[in-house]
Amino acid sequence: MHTFDIVIIGSGAGGGTMARELANTGRKILIVERGDFIPQEDHNWNAASVWKQLRYRTTETWLDETGQPFRPYTHYCVGGNTKFWGTVMYRLRPRDFHAIEHIDGTSPAWPIDYDTLAPYYDRAEAMYQVHGEAGADPTEGPRNPYPFPPVPHSTVVGNIVERLKQQGLHPTPLPLALRENCIFCNACNSFACKIHAKGDADVCGVRPAIARENVTLWVNAHARRLVTNASGTRVETVEIERDGMLETVSAPLVVVSCGAVNSAVLLLRSANASHPSGLANSSGLVGKRYMAHLATMMQGFHPFRVNDTVFQKTVALNDFYFKGSRLNYPIGQIQSQGRTHGVMAQAAQRDFLASRSPLLALIPEVPVWAFDQWVARGVDWLAMTEDLPREDNKVTVEPDGRIRLHYTPNNLRAHRELVNETKRILRKLGFWIVMTHSHKSKNTTHQCGTLVFGTNPKASVLDTHCKTHDIDNLYVVDASFFPSSAAVNPGLTIVAQAIRVADQLKATLL
Repeated sequence: MHTFDIVIIGSGAGGGTMARELANTGRKILIVERGDFIPQEDHNWNAASVWKQLRYRTTETWLDETGQPFRPYTHYCVGGNTKFWGTVMYRLRPRDFHAIEHIDGTSPAWPIDYDTLAPYYDRAEAMYQVHGEAGADPTEGPRNPYPFPPVPHSTVVGNIVERLKQQGLHPTPLPLALRENCIFCNACNSFACKIHAKGDADVCGVRPAIARENVTLWVNAHARRLVTNASGTRVETVEIERDGMLETVSAPLVVVSCGAVNSAVLLLRSANASHPSGLANSSGLVGKRYMAHLATMMQGFHPFRVNDTVFQKTVALNDFYFKGSRLNYPIGQIQSQGRTHGVMAQAAQRDFLASRSPLLALIPEVPVWAFDQWVARGVDWLAMTEDLPREDNKVTVEPDGRIRLHYTPNNLRAHRELVNETKRILRKLGFWIVMTHSHKSKNTTHQCGTLVFGTNPKASVLDTHCKTHDIDNLYVVDASFFPSSAAVNPGLTIVAQAIRVADQLKATLL
């Protein structure tokens, strides 16, 4: 038996931030990470290693709604999925905290408002070294200046920005978490950073935390089960598989930060006599209301325009965030993306053909040099629409222990309109062809909503400081708590809430 004051399970945006914020309490803290550190190596920036060989992605398979296995876009490592994120760290818009009508339903209100999180957004941006321009985006709420100025546009993107303004649009700088040693390369989006220049949870959260003597990190340690006392009111121990052995850890405070899918799975797998349907599940909502943004990758192509941009991901359009030009409902956000490499396009074609028919997957691959020539003449974009919470979109655990994701995207009419709007914009910019690619129901990025927070224990799993209603010493701090997904990247909101929860713990339990 190992004894600590605090156990934090997971080291991503929630867990890594919590570890850093609680490290100065002097309490004996254990961070439990299922994976290991991502090595700094040439493979970090090698598109074939990352996208074709899937060197860093989990080999675990989940089941989809039909029972078919698929390999999720998930990384088990110190820093979690933040090691591979594109560093976009948006605040939710103030209206996102209120109920909003969409064409396919209602995005529910949050139990807190923008003003509650605003000071924590400030601290989160400082911790993760976010670059941006306050006041440029008309949909953004009142705020202090960003800690760092916006990343300058390349010549190509700068020209596009001016031409977007000529269309009557309002392009604004993307808020990016980049450290001072960033060299603005073409291997940021979905790559690990070889020089640790990303603002991720490993570099900004975990490493500062474990520099203190009171914080211990266990890597390659998989939390299998939470064990409560006989009455089910407190977690007494955590069972952890480590180096082939089952270890038992006790702590008076347990923080689960495994990501929206795996946090729900851990609570479901920990069912006992007091909690027969999973821990903290008196509401019946554990694992339910899974959300993932509707996201379509898009590329504008012109055969006679070579795009020499290296770092491309610097601009966004929020003109249609609350109202489409042809649809009187919110349709979402458009962001420029990191450069597509030829091998990435080749892998996307492979996946597309395989999804249509196993026989199509046998067609010989188009050589990568041909894709290199194609993507060299393209500019890459992301169209992203809010996904709405549905109880039948859920995470469950099969009798054999496998994870099953029941997920059908909704708000599809709004997303189609955003994709069509983006196509119109790109064609006005002179692009001959607009390519699109979407993961659809296999989307496991930006996952959220499986352990919703709220004030009513019958309609939520967590309270407004992410403590489970049913268990006194169990907290869940990751995107599980989101009542709605909004239409911006969730990372900054996870970090801000983690800082807020840590402050609450220091003021009360600690």
